[in-house]
Amino acid sequence: MALTKSEKDEVIAEVRELLSASKLTVVAQYQGTTVKAMQTLRRQARDNGTKVKVVKNRLVKQALLGTDNLKDVDMSALEGMLVYAFNSTDEVAPAKALADFAKTNPTIKFVGAISPDGTFMAAEDVTTLAKLPSKEQLIAGIINTLNSPVRGVMSSLGGNLHGLLKGLEAKASN
Repeated sequence: MALTKSEKDEVIAEVRELLSASKLTVVAQYQGTTVKAMQTLRRQARDNGTKVKVVKNRLVKQALLGTDNLKDVDMSALEGMLVYAFNSTDEVAPAKALADFAKTNPTIKFVGAISPDGTFMAAEDVTTLAKLPSKEQLIAGIINTLNSPVRGVMSSLGGNLHGLLKGLEAKASN
């Protein structure tokens, strides 16, 4: 069903708002993906704060042209059946959401990504970005690295105290 002029304007305004707020907008082809699979993708992506939308490319291009810092984005790759993933809190989350879903649904293929500064990233760069550990995993790794020396000192002190107590126990039994 065709959209009316006012409905198109609403979609353009919504996409413009999503593009402006998004730390990274990932673009992927979805041709051959079932409606049920797309619903699953939307649900899974929502868990990490990513919003997935299927929007006509013409409307996305109008939204890009209407956003000051995104006017000069290379729009030549925005062709075919595309899905757009937006996330306003994490740069890696939209790429990860689509990459994780693509493991079980190979019909999803990265086209690229639009950064907030108006750069269009290539599909290879998005794939590399999707392989990065999540923010939580990076924070846990840093905390583990910082705690490592403390754990080492505590275990060596514990070992020495254990040895001292064994020695005292042996002396007391004699």
